[in-house]
Amino acid sequence: MRRLKNLPGLAGKGNASNLGEFRVAGDQSASRKISQFCVRLEAKQRLRLNYGLTERQLLKYVRIARRTKGSTGQVPLQLLEMRLDNVIFQLGMASTIPAARQLVSHRHILVNRRIVDIPSYRRKPRDILTIRNRPTSCNAVKGESLGRDEVPDHLTLSLSKTGEPTGLVNHMVNRESVNLDINELLVVEYYSRKA
Repeated sequence: MRRLKNLPGLAGKGNASNLGEFRVAGDQSASRKISQFCVRLEAKQRLRLNYGLTERQLLKYVRIARRTKGSTGQVPLQLLEMRLDNVIFQLGMASTIPAARQLVSHRHILVNRRIVDIPSYRRKPRDILTIRNRPTSCNAVKGESLGRDEVPDHLTLSLSKTGEPTGLVNHMVNRESVNLDINELLVVEYYSRKA
């Protein structure tokens, strides 16, 4: 985990900078040359752990990216960024992606006024995200860090008259608004042998 440095999805946006910037003292890899396979594997692991995916889920996103138009490296990132659990995290309704996943799976989130309990649910432009109007749902979100300093430009966060947060997906995410320092082409190269 320390080798993977800062993962904003696991540490939250405020704590992302102070996560593991050093190597273990007994680590001999600093003197050895790192293979290309190791570099690709580390990029894949960073992506997988940041979004909390299994190996099979990430492979599915890479296969979808190969079939679609556009950059094969950017499409999986767009798909991952538009997942419901990640959008909840980016809006600031949850402090981490696992916390956002729990909010979704416990049926606290409404998408276009319908309950959605699938964290991998893919968001589309003009989708409206709200908190379910019941005491346990409101308490679950109030316990989290609401109102992030920086909301990405593809999302909009507003508070209703009752104080409930409402999120809006403006458009598909672009590479500049992804807050993860990763070379996505390394991930595609890693999976080029498997898929």
